[in-house]
Amino acid sequence: MTNNEQNRLAPHPVLPDYYGKAEDRRTRVDEMFDSSAEHYDWITDVMSFGSGRMYRRQALLRAGIKAGDKVLDVGAGTGVVSWLAQQIVGEEGLVVALDPSKGMLTQAVKLGVEHTSMGLGEALPFPDDTFDYLTMGFALRHVADLGAAFAEYQRVLKPGGKILLLEITRPEGKIATAFLKFYLKIVIPNLAKIFRRSADSKVLMRYYWDTIEQCVPPATIVEALKSTGLEQSKRAVVLSIFSEYTGIKPARA
Repeated sequence: MTNNEQNRLAPHPVLPDYYGKAEDRRTRVDEMFDSSAEHYDWITDVMSFGSGRMYRRQALLRAGIKAGDKVLDVGAGTGVVSWLAQQIVGEEGLVVALDPSKGMLTQAVKLGVEHTSMGLGEALPFPDDTFDYLTMGFALRHVADLGAAFAEYQRVLKPGGKILLLEITRPEGKIATAFLKFYLKIVIPNLAKIFRRSADSKVLMRYYWDTIEQCVPPATIVEALKSTGLEQSKRAVVLSIFSEYTGIKPARA
């Protein structure tokens, strides 16, 4: 094992129900998202009872995104966060949706996202000091190395730029966790298979819960943000399960 492998901070351990080795994770995850892309928005809308877009918009506004800003949305998926940010920044701003899945980005374009780019959060194809904000909507669990990703996020931000990472986190109570697990791992995957006739979507949504259940603690994520030099790194909790992680790139003297 190399020093880089030893120092890597994965958001969750290897999940043998889906792939056998850490190096196989990226290929398997891309396959799952590509095969389920056309069903993904329907599933997440049902999962959130139609409130998901409203919550995302409110989170973007809470973070301070405004007209004229330049925003990079990493792990953009079908582009919902990108599309909402696009409406906020207006014609004078810029939003780029980045994702490793061609299938997901195809759906983002259909939604109306104007600028897309294929790529990974750990190796962003953009110059230093480019964006005012970097967002990530419920995709943090799919990066390979939190430290490497956060270093890249900071690199492409302008001095004083801000990171906003949205995630679903296990509730603190055992009963609440058991209920959420039943809903996300049993109910939603089966609804996806029945109503979308997609066995692949069922597998993806079961994986969705397993990554939530096995994800590193929120304190570890906040510490990883701080370790890359981001200032005011913190986590805010909304409705017990939504985590909003933020951090600010230091302004130059």
